[in-house]
Amino acid sequence: MDPMMAQVVETWKQVYTPIGDGGYVLPALVAGIPLYVLFYMLAVKRAKGHFAAGAALLAALGIAVTMWGMPVKLAVSSTLYGAAIGLFPIVWIVITAIWVYNMTVESGQFEIIKSSLACVTEDRRLQAILIAFAFGSFIEGTAGFGTPVAITAAMLVGLGFNPLYAAGLCLIANTAPVAFGALGIPIIAVAELTKLDLMKISSIVGRQLPFLSIIVPLWLSVTMCGFKRSMEVLPAIIVAGVCFAGSQFVVSNYVGPMLPDVISAIVTIVGMFLFLKVWKPKSIWRFADEPATTGPAVCHYSSGEVLRAWMPWLVLAAAVFVWGLKDAQAILNAVTTTPEWPALHNLVIKTAPIVAKDAAYAAKFKFNWLSSPGSAVFVAGILSVLILPNYGFGKAFSCFFRTIKQLRFPIVTIAMIVGLAYIMNYSGMSSSLGLAFTLTGSWFPFFAPIIGWLGVFLTGSDTSSNLLFGNLQQTTANQIGVDPALCVAANSSGGVTGKMISPQSISVATAAANMVGHEGDLFRFTLKHSIAMLLFVCVITYLQAYTLNWMLP
Repeated sequence: MDPMMAQVVETWKQVYTPIGDGGYVLPALVAGIPLYVLFYMLAVKRAKGHFAAGAALLAALGIAVTMWGMPVKLAVSSTLYGAAIGLFPIVWIVITAIWVYNMTVESGQFEIIKSSLACVTEDRRLQAILIAFAFGSFIEGTAGFGTPVAITAAMLVGLGFNPLYAAGLCLIANTAPVAFGALGIPIIAVAELTKLDLMKISSIVGRQLPFLSIIVPLWLSVTMCGFKRSMEVLPAIIVAGVCFAGSQFVVSNYVGPMLPDVISAIVTIVGMFLFLKVWKPKSIWRFADEPATTGPAVCHYSSGEVLRAWMPWLVLAAAVFVWGLKDAQAILNAVTTTPEWPALHNLVIKTAPIVAKDAAYAAKFKFNWLSSPGSAVFVAGILSVLILPNYGFGKAFSCFFRTIKQLRFPIVTIAMIVGLAYIMNYSGMSSSLGLAFTLTGSWFPFFAPIIGWLGVFLTGSDTSSNLLFGNLQQTTANQIGVDPALCVAANSSGGVTGKMISPQSISVATAAANMVGHEGDLFRFTLKHSIAMLLFVCVITYLQAYTLNWMLP
Protein backbone atom coordinates (compact mmCIF):
# COMPACT_ATOMS: atom_id res chain seq x y z
CA MET A 1 0.00 0.00 0.00
CA ASP A 2 1.22 3.52 -0.80
CA PRO A 3 2.38 5.06 2.55
CA MET A 4 1.22 8.49 1.37
CA MET A 5 -2.25 7.05 0.78
CA ALA A 6 -2.28 5.50 4.24
CA GLN A 7 -1.82 8.97 5.69
CA VAL A 8 -4.89 10.22 3.85
CA VAL A 9 -7.27 7.50 5.04
CA GLU A 10 -6.55 4.93 7.68
CA THR A 11 -6.94 1.33 6.54
CA TRP A 12 -10.38 0.04 7.51
CA LYS A 13 -11.43 -3.55 8.01
CA GLN A 14 -14.94 -4.75 7.21
CA VAL A 15 -16.68 -6.52 10.09
CA TYR A 16 -19.30 -9.28 9.79
CA THR A 17 -20.21 -10.06 13.39
CA PRO A 18 -23.57 -11.68 14.15
CA ILE A 19 -25.79 -9.46 16.30
CA GLY A 20 -27.38 -11.24 19.26
CA ASP A 21 -29.82 -14.05 18.62
CA GLY A 22 -30.61 -12.54 15.25
CA GLY A 23 -27.34 -13.89 13.85
CA TYR A 24 -26.73 -12.47 10.40
CA VAL A 25 -30.43 -11.69 9.87
CA LEU A 26 -30.54 -8.37 11.77
CA PRO A 27 -27.46 -6.89 10.01
CA ALA A 28 -28.97 -7.98 6.69
CA LEU A 29 -32.26 -6.24 7.51
CA VAL A 30 -30.36 -3.04 8.30
CA ALA A 31 -28.17 -3.40 5.19
CA GLY A 32 -31.32 -3.68 3.11
CA ILE A 33 -32.61 -0.23 4.11
CA PRO A 34 -31.26 1.49 0.94
CA LEU A 35 -33.10 -1.13 -1.12
CA TYR A 36 -36.31 -0.56 0.86
CA VAL A 37 -35.95 3.14 0.15
CA LEU A 38 -35.44 2.40 -3.54
CA PHE A 39 -38.53 0.16 -3.60
CA TYR A 40 -40.66 2.73 -1.78
CA MET A 41 -39.60 5.57 -4.05
CA LEU A 42 -40.14 3.58 -7.25
CA ALA A 43 -43.11 1.34 -6.52
CA VAL A 44 -45.08 3.43 -4.00
CA LYS A 45 -44.13 7.06 -4.59
CA ARG A 46 -43.53 6.41 -8.32
CA ALA A 47 -40.63 8.83 -8.16
CA LYS A 48 -38.38 9.40 -11.15
CA GLY A 49 -35.36 7.13 -11.34
CA HIS A 50 -32.75 9.74 -10.45
CA PHE A 51 -34.70 10.86 -7.38
CA ALA A 52 -35.16 7.28 -6.21
CA ALA A 53 -31.51 6.40 -6.81
CA GLY A 54 -30.39 9.57 -5.02
CA ALA A 55 -32.52 8.83 -1.95
CA ALA A 56 -31.25 5.24 -1.77
CA LEU A 57 -27.64 6.41 -2.19
CA LEU A 58 -27.94 8.92 0.66
CA ALA A 59 -29.42 6.20 2.86
CA ALA A 60 -26.55 3.85 2.00
CA LEU A 61 -23.92 6.50 2.79
CA GLY A 62 -25.54 7.26 6.13
CA ILE A 63 -25.83 3.60 7.14
CA ALA A 64 -22.31 2.73 5.97
CA VAL A 65 -20.83 5.50 8.15
CA THR A 66 -23.07 5.24 11.23
CA MET A 67 -23.90 1.52 11.40
CA TRP A 68 -20.91 -0.13 9.69
CA GLY A 69 -18.40 2.41 11.01
CA MET A 70 -16.90 3.13 7.60
CA PRO A 71 -14.72 6.30 7.52
CA VAL A 72 -16.43 9.14 5.66
CA LYS A 73 -13.59 9.56 3.15
CA LEU A 74 -13.71 5.88 2.25
CA ALA A 75 -17.48 5.97 1.93
CA VAL A 76 -17.44 9.00 -0.37
CA SER A 77 -14.51 7.68 -2.41
CA SER A 78 -16.13 4.28 -2.98
CA THR A 79 -19.34 5.99 -4.11
CA LEU A 80 -17.45 8.21 -6.56
CA TYR A 81 -15.53 5.15 -7.79
CA GLY A 82 -18.78 3.37 -8.60
CA ALA A 83 -20.24 6.47 -10.25
CA ALA A 84 -17.13 6.77 -12.45
CA ILE A 85 -17.52 3.16 -13.58
CA GLY A 86 -21.18 3.89 -14.26
CA LEU A 87 -20.14 6.70 -16.60
CA PHE A 88 -17.43 4.66 -18.27
CA PRO A 89 -17.81 2.12 -19.75
CA ILE A 90 -21.56 1.71 -19.05
CA VAL A 91 -22.99 5.11 -20.00
CA TRP A 92 -20.56 5.39 -22.91
CA ILE A 93 -22.12 2.30 -24.50
CA VAL A 94 -25.66 3.53 -23.86
CA ILE A 95 -24.99 6.94 -25.44
CA THR A 96 -23.33 5.60 -28.56
CA ALA A 97 -25.95 2.88 -29.14
CA ILE A 98 -28.89 5.26 -28.85
CA TRP A 99 -27.00 7.80 -30.99
CA VAL A 100 -26.91 5.30 -33.87
CA TYR A 101 -30.61 4.64 -33.42
CA ASN A 102 -31.44 8.36 -33.35
CA MET A 103 -29.49 8.93 -36.57
CA THR A 104 -31.49 6.25 -38.37
CA VAL A 105 -34.71 7.90 -37.17
CA GLU A 106 -33.63 11.42 -38.18
CA SER A 107 -32.48 10.26 -41.59
CA GLY A 108 -35.82 8.54 -42.27
CA GLN A 109 -34.24 5.11 -42.61
CA PHE A 110 -36.02 3.72 -39.59
CA GLU A 111 -39.37 4.09 -41.38
CA ILE A 112 -38.01 1.83 -44.12
CA ILE A 113 -36.93 -0.72 -41.49
CA LYS A 114 -40.43 -0.73 -39.99
CA SER A 115 -42.04 -1.07 -43.42
CA SER A 116 -39.77 -3.94 -44.41
CA LEU A 117 -40.83 -5.86 -41.31
CA ALA A 118 -44.55 -5.13 -41.61
CA CYS A 119 -44.64 -6.28 -45.26
CA VAL A 120 -43.45 -9.79 -44.48
CA THR A 121 -46.85 -10.98 -43.19
CA GLU A 122 -50.35 -9.68 -42.29
CA ASP A 123 -51.08 -12.41 -39.76
CA ARG A 124 -51.25 -10.77 -36.34
CA ARG A 125 -49.62 -13.74 -34.62
CA LEU A 126 -46.61 -13.65 -36.93
CA GLN A 127 -46.42 -9.85 -36.85
CA ALA A 128 -46.16 -9.97 -33.05
CA ILE A 129 -43.39 -12.57 -33.22
CA LEU A 130 -41.52 -10.73 -35.95
CA ILE A 131 -41.79 -7.22 -34.50
CA ALA A 132 -42.19 -7.62 -30.71
CA PHE A 133 -39.86 -10.62 -30.40
CA ALA A 134 -37.31 -10.50 -33.23
CA PHE A 135 -37.07 -6.80 -34.02
CA GLY A 136 -37.52 -5.90 -30.34
CA SER A 137 -34.54 -8.13 -29.54
CA PHE A 138 -32.52 -6.29 -32.16
CA ILE A 139 -33.29 -2.91 -30.58
CA GLU A 140 -32.68 -4.36 -27.09
CA GLY A 141 -29.30 -5.58 -28.24
CA THR A 142 -28.24 -2.24 -29.66
CA ALA A 143 -29.91 0.29 -27.37
CA GLY A 144 -31.78 -1.36 -24.48
CA PHE A 145 -32.97 0.70 -21.50
CA GLY A 146 -36.66 0.79 -22.47
CA THR A 147 -36.07 1.63 -26.14
CA PRO A 148 -37.30 -1.69 -27.65
CA VAL A 149 -40.63 -1.69 -25.82
CA ALA A 150 -41.28 1.92 -26.81
CA ILE A 151 -40.48 1.29 -30.47
CA THR A 152 -42.19 -2.07 -30.96
CA ALA A 153 -45.33 -1.12 -29.01
CA ALA A 154 -45.73 1.98 -31.17
CA MET A 155 -45.16 -0.13 -34.30
CA LEU A 156 -47.81 -2.69 -33.35
CA VAL A 157 -50.35 0.00 -32.50
CA GLY A 158 -49.56 1.62 -35.85
CA LEU A 159 -50.29 -1.71 -37.53
CA GLY A 160 -53.71 -1.85 -35.86
CA PHE A 161 -53.07 -3.88 -32.68
CA ASN A 162 -55.22 -3.35 -29.63
CA PRO A 163 -53.11 -0.97 -27.45
CA LEU A 164 -53.24 -3.18 -24.34
CA TYR A 165 -52.21 -6.24 -26.33
CA ALA A 166 -49.50 -4.27 -28.13
CA ALA A 167 -47.96 -3.06 -24.87
CA GLY A 168 -48.36 -6.38 -23.05
CA LEU A 169 -46.99 -8.52 -25.88
CA CYS A 170 -43.95 -6.27 -26.28
CA LEU A 171 -43.19 -6.49 -22.57
CA ILE A 172 -43.45 -10.30 -22.62
CA ALA A 173 -41.38 -10.56 -25.81
CA ASN A 174 -38.67 -8.35 -24.34
CA THR A 175 -37.89 -11.06 -21.77
CA ALA A 176 -35.60 -13.19 -23.95
CA PRO A 177 -32.98 -10.57 -24.91
CA VAL A 178 -32.71 -8.40 -21.77
CA ALA A 179 -29.68 -10.12 -20.20
CA PHE A 180 -27.58 -9.31 -23.28
CA GLY A 181 -29.17 -5.92 -23.88
CA ALA A 182 -27.35 -2.73 -24.89
CA LEU A 183 -24.41 -4.73 -26.28
CA GLY A 184 -24.13 -6.98 -23.25
CA ILE A 185 -23.96 -4.24 -20.62
CA PRO A 186 -25.70 -6.29 -17.85
CA ILE A 187 -23.10 -9.07 -18.19
CA ILE A 188 -20.13 -6.74 -18.72
CA ALA A 189 -21.10 -4.64 -15.69
CA VAL A 190 -21.51 -7.57 -13.29
CA ALA A 191 -18.26 -9.17 -14.49
CA GLU A 192 -16.47 -5.89 -13.80
CA LEU A 193 -18.13 -5.70 -10.38
CA THR A 194 -17.44 -9.26 -9.22
CA LYS A 195 -14.15 -9.75 -11.11
CA LEU A 196 -15.47 -13.10 -12.35
CA ASP A 197 -14.60 -14.27 -15.86
CA LEU A 198 -16.74 -12.41 -18.39
CA MET A 199 -16.99 -15.29 -20.85
CA LYS A 200 -17.97 -17.75 -18.13
CA ILE A 201 -20.90 -15.60 -16.99
CA SER A 202 -21.92 -15.04 -20.61
CA SER A 203 -21.74 -18.77 -21.30
CA ILE A 204 -23.88 -19.71 -18.29
CA VAL A 205 -26.55 -17.15 -19.14
CA GLY A 206 -26.37 -18.53 -22.68
CA ARG A 207 -27.12 -21.99 -21.28
CA GLN A 208 -30.13 -20.80 -19.30
CA LEU A 209 -32.03 -18.26 -21.39
CA PRO A 210 -32.22 -20.28 -24.64
CA PHE A 211 -34.59 -22.67 -22.84
CA LEU A 212 -36.86 -19.67 -22.30
CA SER A 213 -36.16 -18.00 -25.65
CA ILE A 214 -37.23 -21.02 -27.65
CA ILE A 215 -40.74 -20.96 -26.15
CA VAL A 216 -41.33 -17.18 -26.10
CA PRO A 217 -42.73 -17.09 -29.69
CA LEU A 218 -45.23 -19.82 -28.78
CA TRP A 219 -45.96 -18.00 -25.50
CA LEU A 220 -46.82 -14.82 -27.43
CA SER A 221 -49.11 -16.61 -29.85
CA VAL A 222 -50.95 -18.55 -27.14
CA THR A 223 -51.43 -15.31 -25.19
CA MET A 224 -53.04 -13.77 -28.27
CA CYS A 225 -55.24 -16.53 -29.64
CA GLY A 226 -54.98 -19.66 -27.49
CA PHE A 227 -53.14 -22.93 -28.01
CA LYS A 228 -55.36 -24.37 -30.76
CA ARG A 229 -55.08 -21.36 -33.08
CA SER A 230 -51.34 -21.17 -32.34
CA MET A 231 -50.90 -24.63 -33.82
CA GLU A 232 -51.90 -23.15 -37.19
CA VAL A 233 -48.62 -21.22 -37.27
CA LEU A 234 -46.50 -23.76 -35.39
CA PRO A 235 -43.95 -24.15 -38.24
CA ALA A 236 -43.20 -20.41 -38.19
CA ILE A 237 -43.11 -20.43 -34.39
CA ILE A 238 -40.54 -23.24 -34.43
CA VAL A 239 -38.40 -21.40 -36.99
CA ALA A 240 -38.43 -18.24 -34.85
CA GLY A 241 -37.69 -20.04 -31.58
CA VAL A 242 -34.92 -22.27 -32.95
CA CYS A 243 -33.26 -19.44 -34.89
CA PHE A 244 -33.19 -17.17 -31.85
CA ALA A 245 -32.34 -19.70 -29.13
CA GLY A 246 -29.70 -21.45 -31.24
CA SER A 247 -27.99 -18.19 -32.17
CA GLN A 248 -28.20 -16.93 -28.59
CA PHE A 249 -26.46 -20.06 -27.31
CA VAL A 250 -23.69 -20.04 -29.93
CA VAL A 251 -22.85 -16.33 -29.74
CA SER A 252 -22.98 -16.07 -25.94
CA ASN A 253 -20.75 -19.12 -25.52
CA TYR A 254 -18.22 -18.63 -28.32
CA VAL A 255 -18.20 -14.89 -29.14
CA GLY A 256 -19.15 -13.02 -25.98
CA PRO A 257 -22.01 -11.11 -24.34
CA MET A 258 -22.03 -8.12 -26.69
CA LEU A 259 -23.74 -9.56 -29.77
CA PRO A 260 -26.13 -12.42 -28.81
CA ASP A 261 -29.21 -10.21 -29.19
CA VAL A 262 -28.11 -8.49 -32.37
CA ILE A 263 -27.09 -11.65 -34.21
CA SER A 264 -29.98 -13.74 -32.85
CA ALA A 265 -32.46 -11.09 -33.97
CA ILE A 266 -30.94 -10.82 -37.45
CA VAL A 267 -30.87 -14.61 -37.86
CA THR A 268 -34.50 -14.82 -36.69
CA ILE A 269 -35.71 -12.01 -38.97
CA VAL A 270 -33.90 -13.44 -42.00
CA GLY A 271 -35.01 -16.98 -41.12
CA MET A 272 -38.66 -15.99 -40.81
CA PHE A 273 -38.51 -13.85 -43.94
CA LEU A 274 -37.14 -16.74 -46.02
CA PHE A 275 -39.53 -19.24 -44.45
CA LEU A 276 -42.59 -17.06 -45.05
CA LYS A 277 -41.58 -16.76 -48.70
CA VAL A 278 -42.32 -20.46 -49.13
CA TRP A 279 -44.92 -21.08 -46.38
CA LYS A 280 -48.14 -19.25 -45.46
CA PRO A 281 -50.70 -19.99 -42.76
CA LYS A 282 -53.98 -21.39 -44.09
CA SER A 283 -55.88 -18.43 -42.70
CA ILE A 284 -54.88 -14.93 -41.64
CA TRP A 285 -55.67 -14.39 -37.97
CA ARG A 286 -56.76 -10.92 -36.85
CA PHE A 287 -58.34 -9.52 -33.69
CA ALA A 288 -62.11 -10.01 -33.40
CA ASP A 289 -62.87 -6.29 -33.66
CA GLU A 290 -60.75 -5.80 -36.77
CA PRO A 291 -62.09 -5.68 -40.34
CA ALA A 292 -61.18 -8.54 -42.66
CA THR A 293 -57.99 -8.23 -44.65
CA THR A 294 -58.29 -6.56 -48.03
CA GLY A 295 -55.16 -8.03 -49.58
CA PRO A 296 -51.47 -8.45 -48.96
CA ALA A 297 -49.44 -5.52 -47.66
CA VAL A 298 -47.39 -3.68 -50.25
CA CYS A 299 -43.80 -2.68 -49.60
CA HIS A 300 -43.04 0.69 -51.18
CA TYR A 301 -39.27 0.34 -51.00
CA SER A 302 -36.81 -1.48 -53.21
CA SER A 303 -34.49 -4.20 -51.93
CA GLY A 304 -31.59 -1.77 -52.22
CA GLU A 305 -33.37 0.83 -50.08
CA VAL A 306 -34.22 -1.78 -47.45
CA LEU A 307 -30.63 -3.02 -47.36
CA ARG A 308 -29.30 0.53 -47.01
CA ALA A 309 -31.70 1.21 -44.12
CA TRP A 310 -30.38 -1.85 -42.29
CA MET A 311 -26.71 -1.13 -43.06
CA PRO A 312 -25.93 1.01 -39.96
CA TRP A 313 -27.03 -1.86 -37.75
CA LEU A 314 -25.10 -4.41 -39.77
CA VAL A 315 -22.00 -2.19 -39.58
CA LEU A 316 -22.55 -1.89 -35.82
CA ALA A 317 -22.74 -5.67 -35.44
CA ALA A 318 -19.58 -6.13 -37.50
CA ALA A 319 -17.67 -3.47 -35.52
CA VAL A 320 -18.64 -4.94 -32.16
CA PHE A 321 -17.70 -8.41 -33.40
CA VAL A 322 -14.25 -7.23 -34.54
CA TRP A 323 -13.71 -5.30 -31.29
CA GLY A 324 -14.40 -8.47 -29.33
CA LEU A 325 -11.72 -10.56 -31.04
CA LYS A 326 -8.77 -11.38 -28.79
CA ASP A 327 -6.18 -10.12 -31.27
CA ALA A 328 -8.06 -6.85 -31.72
CA GLN A 329 -8.42 -6.43 -27.97
CA ALA A 330 -4.68 -6.96 -27.51
CA ILE A 331 -3.95 -4.11 -29.95
CA LEU A 332 -6.66 -1.76 -28.67
CA ASN A 333 -5.74 -2.30 -25.03
CA ALA A 334 -2.22 -1.02 -25.68
CA VAL A 335 -3.42 2.47 -24.73
CA THR A 336 -5.46 1.36 -21.70
CA THR A 337 -4.61 2.96 -18.37
CA THR A 338 -5.56 1.53 -14.97
CA PRO A 339 -4.92 4.12 -12.26
CA GLU A 340 -5.47 3.33 -8.60
CA TRP A 341 -8.57 5.04 -7.26
CA PRO A 342 -7.51 7.67 -4.68
CA ALA A 343 -8.44 7.28 -1.02
CA LEU A 344 -9.77 3.76 -1.63
CA HIS A 345 -7.37 1.33 -3.37
CA ASN A 346 -6.28 -1.38 -0.89
CA LEU A 347 -7.54 0.71 2.05
CA VAL A 348 -10.53 -1.54 2.74
CA ILE A 349 -9.68 -4.97 4.12
CA LYS A 350 -12.10 -7.83 3.51
CA THR A 351 -12.15 -10.34 6.33
CA ALA A 352 -13.72 -13.65 7.40
CA PRO A 353 -16.19 -15.18 6.76
CA ILE A 354 -16.31 -13.49 3.35
CA VAL A 355 -12.71 -14.48 2.62
CA ALA A 356 -10.54 -17.19 4.16
CA LYS A 357 -7.95 -14.65 5.34
CA ASP A 358 -7.75 -10.88 5.37
CA ALA A 359 -7.31 -9.42 1.89
CA ALA A 360 -7.01 -5.87 0.62
CA TYR A 361 -9.93 -4.71 -1.55
CA ALA A 362 -8.46 -3.28 -4.75
CA ALA A 363 -9.94 -0.25 -6.51
CA LYS A 364 -8.49 0.42 -9.96
CA PHE A 365 -10.27 2.37 -12.66
CA LYS A 366 -9.83 0.70 -16.04
CA PHE A 367 -9.92 3.42 -18.68
CA ASN A 368 -9.94 1.36 -21.88
CA TRP A 369 -11.12 4.24 -24.01
CA LEU A 370 -10.23 2.54 -27.30
CA SER A 371 -11.10 -1.10 -26.61
CA SER A 372 -14.45 -0.33 -24.92
CA PRO A 373 -17.54 -1.70 -26.73
CA GLY A 374 -18.88 1.84 -26.72
CA SER A 375 -15.96 2.93 -28.85
CA ALA A 376 -16.78 0.19 -31.35
CA VAL A 377 -20.33 1.55 -31.58
CA PHE A 378 -19.01 5.09 -31.94
CA VAL A 379 -16.84 4.02 -34.89
CA ALA A 380 -19.86 2.24 -36.39
CA GLY A 381 -21.83 5.46 -36.01
CA ILE A 382 -19.13 7.43 -37.84
CA LEU A 383 -19.12 4.89 -40.67
CA SER A 384 -22.92 4.96 -40.79
CA VAL A 385 -22.85 8.66 -41.64
CA LEU A 386 -21.26 7.66 -44.95
CA ILE A 387 -24.20 5.32 -45.63
CA LEU A 388 -27.21 7.35 -44.51
CA PRO A 389 -28.67 9.40 -47.38
CA ASN A 390 -28.68 13.22 -47.07
CA TYR A 391 -27.05 12.99 -43.66
CA GLY A 392 -23.65 14.58 -43.04
CA PHE A 393 -21.23 14.75 -40.13
CA GLY A 394 -22.65 18.09 -39.00
CA LYS A 395 -26.07 16.51 -38.44
CA ALA A 396 -24.45 13.43 -36.89
CA PHE A 397 -22.53 15.34 -34.22
CA SER A 398 -25.52 17.58 -33.49
CA CYS A 399 -27.50 14.37 -33.01
CA PHE A 400 -24.77 13.04 -30.70
CA PHE A 401 -25.04 16.01 -28.33
CA ARG A 402 -28.84 15.91 -28.48
CA THR A 403 -28.62 12.24 -27.49
CA ILE A 404 -26.55 13.14 -24.45
CA LYS A 405 -29.14 15.78 -23.50
CA GLN A 406 -31.93 13.26 -24.10
CA LEU A 407 -30.22 10.78 -21.75
CA ARG A 408 -29.17 13.27 -19.06
CA PHE A 409 -31.48 11.82 -16.41
CA PRO A 410 -30.74 8.15 -17.22
CA ILE A 411 -27.02 9.03 -17.12
CA VAL A 412 -27.36 10.49 -13.62
CA THR A 413 -29.51 7.54 -12.53
CA ILE A 414 -27.01 4.95 -13.77
CA ALA A 415 -24.10 6.77 -12.10
CA MET A 416 -25.93 6.87 -8.76
CA ILE A 417 -27.13 3.26 -8.99
CA VAL A 418 -23.57 2.05 -9.61
CA GLY A 419 -22.34 4.34 -6.83
CA LEU A 420 -24.95 2.75 -4.56
CA ALA A 421 -23.74 -0.72 -5.52
CA TYR A 422 -20.11 0.15 -4.77
CA ILE A 423 -20.73 1.81 -1.39
CA MET A 424 -22.72 -1.27 -0.39
CA ASN A 425 -19.90 -3.52 -1.59
CA TYR A 426 -16.96 -1.66 -0.04
CA SER A 427 -18.77 -1.06 3.25
CA GLY A 428 -19.66 -4.75 3.55
CA MET A 429 -23.42 -4.20 3.38
CA SER A 430 -23.86 -6.38 0.29
CA SER A 431 -21.84 -9.14 1.93
CA SER A 432 -24.00 -8.88 5.05
CA LEU A 433 -27.05 -9.45 2.88
CA GLY A 434 -25.32 -12.43 1.30
CA LEU A 435 -24.50 -13.99 4.65
CA ALA A 436 -28.19 -13.93 5.58
CA PHE A 437 -29.07 -15.74 2.35
CA THR A 438 -26.72 -18.58 3.34
CA LEU A 439 -29.53 -19.62 5.69
CA THR A 440 -31.32 -21.02 2.63
CA GLY A 441 -28.45 -23.50 2.34
CA SER A 442 -28.47 -25.77 -0.67
CA TRP A 443 -31.71 -24.19 -1.89
CA PHE A 444 -30.07 -20.84 -2.59
CA PRO A 445 -29.59 -21.52 -6.35
CA PHE A 446 -33.39 -21.74 -6.59
CA PHE A 447 -33.76 -18.32 -4.95
CA ALA A 448 -30.89 -16.65 -6.86
CA PRO A 449 -33.07 -15.75 -9.90
CA ILE A 450 -35.75 -14.35 -7.57
CA ILE A 451 -33.21 -11.86 -6.22
CA GLY A 452 -32.46 -10.73 -9.77
CA TRP A 453 -36.19 -10.54 -10.53
CA LEU A 454 -36.75 -8.33 -7.49
CA GLY A 455 -33.82 -6.12 -8.49
CA VAL A 456 -35.18 -5.53 -11.99
CA PHE A 457 -38.66 -4.87 -10.63
CA LEU A 458 -37.17 -2.22 -8.32
CA THR A 459 -34.80 -0.57 -10.78
CA GLY A 460 -36.28 -1.39 -14.20
CA SER A 461 -32.84 -2.49 -15.38
CA ASP A 462 -31.04 -5.83 -15.50
CA THR A 463 -27.77 -3.89 -15.37
CA SER A 464 -28.78 -2.09 -12.19
CA SER A 465 -30.02 -5.32 -10.63
CA ASN A 466 -26.71 -7.03 -11.39
CA LEU A 467 -24.78 -4.13 -9.89
CA LEU A 468 -26.95 -4.13 -6.78
CA PHE A 469 -26.92 -7.87 -6.14
CA GLY A 470 -23.94 -9.26 -8.05
CA ASN A 471 -21.68 -9.29 -5.01
CA LEU A 472 -24.46 -10.69 -2.84
CA GLN A 473 -24.88 -13.61 -5.25
CA GLN A 474 -21.14 -14.20 -5.37
CA THR A 475 -20.73 -14.06 -1.58
CA THR A 476 -23.61 -16.42 -0.87
CA ALA A 477 -22.56 -18.92 -3.53
CA ASN A 478 -19.04 -19.05 -2.08
CA GLN A 479 -20.47 -19.61 1.39
CA ILE A 480 -22.61 -22.61 0.35
CA GLY A 481 -20.05 -24.12 -2.04
CA VAL A 482 -21.82 -23.43 -5.36
CA ASP A 483 -20.10 -22.00 -8.43
CA PRO A 484 -20.43 -18.21 -7.90
CA ALA A 485 -20.60 -17.61 -11.65
CA LEU A 486 -23.83 -19.65 -11.76
CA CYS A 487 -25.58 -17.53 -9.14
CA VAL A 488 -24.29 -14.28 -10.65
CA ALA A 489 -25.55 -15.43 -14.05
CA ALA A 490 -28.87 -16.47 -12.50
CA ASN A 491 -29.29 -12.95 -11.14
CA SER A 492 -29.27 -11.73 -14.73
CA SER A 493 -31.38 -14.60 -16.12
CA GLY A 494 -33.99 -14.24 -13.38
CA GLY A 495 -33.91 -10.49 -13.74
CA VAL A 496 -35.15 -10.59 -17.33
CA THR A 497 -38.50 -11.96 -16.12
CA GLY A 498 -38.98 -8.92 -13.87
CA LYS A 499 -38.58 -6.42 -16.69
CA MET A 500 -42.20 -6.76 -17.84
CA ILE A 501 -43.63 -5.75 -14.44
CA SER A 502 -41.18 -3.00 -13.47
CA PRO A 503 -42.88 0.40 -13.07
CA GLN A 504 -40.45 2.00 -15.54
CA SER A 505 -41.10 -0.55 -18.28
CA ILE A 506 -44.86 -0.35 -17.81
CA SER A 507 -44.71 3.45 -17.96
CA VAL A 508 -42.73 3.30 -21.21
CA ALA A 509 -45.16 0.77 -22.72
CA THR A 510 -48.30 2.70 -21.77
CA ALA A 511 -46.83 5.91 -23.17
CA ALA A 512 -45.84 4.23 -26.45
CA ALA A 513 -49.26 2.57 -26.81
CA ASN A 514 -51.10 5.81 -25.93
CA MET A 515 -52.81 4.28 -22.90
CA VAL A 516 -51.39 6.35 -20.04
CA GLY A 517 -53.54 5.82 -16.95
CA HIS A 518 -53.98 2.10 -17.62
CA GLU A 519 -50.72 1.06 -15.91
CA GLY A 520 -52.65 -1.15 -13.47
CA ASP A 521 -54.33 -3.03 -16.33
CA LEU A 522 -50.99 -3.65 -17.99
CA PHE A 523 -49.39 -4.75 -14.71
CA ARG A 524 -52.13 -7.33 -14.17
CA PHE A 525 -51.78 -8.45 -17.80
CA THR A 526 -48.06 -9.21 -17.41
CA LEU A 527 -47.79 -10.33 -13.76
CA LYS A 528 -48.81 -13.97 -14.27
CA HIS A 529 -46.43 -14.29 -17.22
CA SER A 530 -43.60 -12.80 -15.16
CA ILE A 531 -44.07 -15.22 -12.27
CA ALA A 532 -44.42 -18.27 -14.54
CA MET A 533 -41.22 -17.43 -16.45
CA LEU A 534 -39.38 -16.70 -13.19
CA LEU A 535 -40.22 -20.13 -11.75
CA PHE A 536 -39.02 -21.68 -15.01
CA VAL A 537 -35.61 -20.00 -14.59
CA CYS A 538 -35.49 -20.93 -10.87
CA VAL A 539 -35.90 -24.62 -11.67
CA ILE A 540 -33.26 -24.51 -14.42
CA THR A 541 -30.75 -22.80 -12.10
CA TYR A 542 -31.34 -25.25 -9.26
CA LEU A 543 -30.91 -28.23 -11.58
CA GLN A 544 -27.73 -26.76 -13.08
CA ALA A 545 -26.28 -26.29 -9.60
CA TYR A 546 -26.57 -29.98 -8.78
CA THR A 547 -28.22 -32.52 -11.10
CA LEU A 548 -27.29 -30.85 -14.39
CA ASN A 549 -23.98 -29.27 -13.36
CA TRP A 550 -22.38 -30.89 -16.43
CA MET A 551 -24.14 -28.19 -18.43
CA LEU A 552 -21.95 -25.46 -16.95
CA PRO A 553 -18.75 -24.35 -18.75
